[in-house]
Amino acid sequence: MLNLSGKTAVITGSTRGFGLAIARAFVDAGANVVISSRHQNAVEKALAQLNDPQHSQGSACDVADLEQVRALAKLAINTFGGFDVWVNNAGYAGPYGPTSGVRPEMFHSVIQTNITGSYNGTKVALDHFLERGSGKLINILGHGYNGPVPFQSAYAASKAWLRAFSLAVAKENPGSGVGVFIFNPGMMLTELLTDVEVVAGSEERLKVFPTIIRMWARPPEIAAQKVVRIASSETDGQTGKLYNLHSTAHTLSGALREGWRRLTKQAKPLELTIHTIPYDGKE
Repeated sequence: MLNLSGKTAVITGSTRGFGLAIARAFVDAGANVVISSRHQNAVEKALAQLNDPQHSQGSACDVADLEQVRALAKLAINTFGGFDVWVNNAGYAGPYGPTSGVRPEMFHSVIQTNITGSYNGTKVALDHFLERGSGKLINILGHGYNGPVPFQSAYAASKAWLRAFSLAVAKENPGSGVGVFIFNPGMMLTELLTDVEVVAGSEERLKVFPTIIRMWARPPEIAAQKVVRIASSETDGQTGKLYNLHSTAHTLSGALREGWRRLTKQAKPLELTIHTIPYDGKE
């Protein structure tokens, strides 16, 4: 196991799902962690799950608010003397459906969390890292970072933006001691996949989604271990690198496993929780 003893990581959007798995992986590797989400009660619950008060702290933080992000960094500095890793994980998928049917405020929520939030986290992390001459920034990608995704235009575009933004930041700071990395964890079995908002009229398009999840979704703990590896000494002196956990081999093996499950009638039903929202502009 990699040893991150003495290191401190700040992780946004880390009270459940992938973010909490990242926090737990860092603690298991000996690091201190500072976690966050929009609600303090969620933070307290996650800290209880981590069950390591000596190495974990947290606070409510809306990443779209720069001052709240600065306060999160200050918490890490006051508690652990600074931070060595910043993970921009907070994200909002938004509703599944055509762009014309998504309410503007929901579209803007995706942008505020995924783009403004990642900018704020990057800005605050860089302020700390550049002064120290060291640090690692890890921005989490997602579906759409390398091409358009119909019916998820806001989320996919935000991840394409994050890829370009992160690589630009890396090129702006060569030789600074700061490593900037981007990581696509692939499909993970979290609430982001199984608890979804859908624009009315698009529900039928999700009928195949449980099969896709069975084929390719992995436990978030697998991807979390890769984040620890990126944060470790293995990447010292590097920057501007993209890591992708999804692969052609994984795609093929997942499809083959699903085919075998169907052939042998072992495919287990996977239920989605679907929240239907009105098509904007239609009664």
